[in-house]
Amino acid sequence: MSSHTQQHQHSLSLTEKEPSQHGTEQTQHTSRNYALLLAGIIVLAATMRSPITATGPVVELIRSDTGIGHTMAGLLTSLPLIAFAAVSPFAPRLARRFGLETALLLAVIIVTGGITLRLLPSVAALYAGTALLGCGIAFSNVLLPSLIKRDFPLRVGMVTGLYSVSMNMFASISSGISVPVAEASSLGWRASLGMWVIFSILAVLLWLPQAWKGRQQMLYATSLNEGTPTRLRTSSLAWFVTLFMGLQSLIFYTTITWLPEILTDQGFSASSAGWMLSLMQLVSVPVTFVVPILAGRTKDQRLLTTITCMSLIFGYALLFTGVPVLVTIGVALAGVGAGASFGLVTMFFVLRTTHAREAARLSGMAQSFGYLLAAGGPLLFGLLHDWTHGWTLPLLIQIFVAIVLLMTGIQASKDQTIS
Repeated sequence: MSSHTQQHQHSLSLTEKEPSQHGTEQTQHTSRNYALLLAGIIVLAATMRSPITATGPVVELIRSDTGIGHTMAGLLTSLPLIAFAAVSPFAPRLARRFGLETALLLAVIIVTGGITLRLLPSVAALYAGTALLGCGIAFSNVLLPSLIKRDFPLRVGMVTGLYSVSMNMFASISSGISVPVAEASSLGWRASLGMWVIFSILAVLLWLPQAWKGRQQMLYATSLNEGTPTRLRTSSLAWFVTLFMGLQSLIFYTTITWLPEILTDQGFSASSAGWMLSLMQLVSVPVTFVVPILAGRTKDQRLLTTITCMSLIFGYALLFTGVPVLVTIGVALAGVGAGASFGLVTMFFVLRTTHAREAARLSGMAQSFGYLLAAGGPLLFGLLHDWTHGWTLPLLIQIFVAIVLLMTGIQASKDQTIS
């Protein structure tokens, strides 16, 4: 064989190898990108509840230190919800203007600013920081389901489960360590609220490269097949999803604000009450992972919704007994219901819509009206307690809300889409 022929065969073998090597490199690059994005989603989710759930167990310390009443203490949990309601409608517009990734980076920068403000020795800074971090969390709440639908279309249930787990796991840790951190630190309760700035700074670092890539690609452009946007305000299904969002949030945020005080009034120590709140959220962790996966695999979620709401109803009923073992079971059942209802509503944004833009719009509407409804919960509980000097009426209202949640959830769980 001539040297010319050998060279020709050698060059052919090289050109055959190159595409396969290029393909492998591309696959590795794509896998690395998705792994980084997933890490960004998980760390961002860790900042989305922990700064709020850290407040409940130390609310008595805040009250004794600042001299505020029960109603003003309830406002510390209601303020982020009011911010969620006010800011949520603007999140899809922000994403349209700057891209999803940049909007999420901006969200976590705002959260970082809010947590930092709460470290300052001022009651005004405490409330301003709480409102500010609520605005940042609102953007994340609305836009993350849309990002998951766009970037993980075949793994929506799995990624939603991971994001929900991270959110609830860190919320649970936050409740459990709030009192011990406050007691161990010279900053007291401010250390409990301020320590979460570490995670928000880490989230900023993870989202910086995502925002840069997003600005280069601007993937949030309207697809050709999206058609005319549906008028959400005229869709009964959109309103059922919105009501479900609002009522499950009202139940959750009212509980994380007042459960520790309800339990201390029943004879639990402050530290035990904090850990009971932590137990409630810890129990919700596996549920928030499993429920979105199950919801994604079934066309109709009515059975899941019924089990979820019955857990809440029985859970709150057991809190009336005052028997430590039964109260513990009640708290665990409430945790199962809270985790499952959050997992379900996050999946409704995806399952009841046809594309990422519509998912963001439904998420924005549901969280705006939903959180406006939820914001009244902690305040109402505080007022009712001040009027009745007990927790019987507030707990009865919680059970009633869980029954209404079941009724709206059945409608939101049917196999249909908004458009």
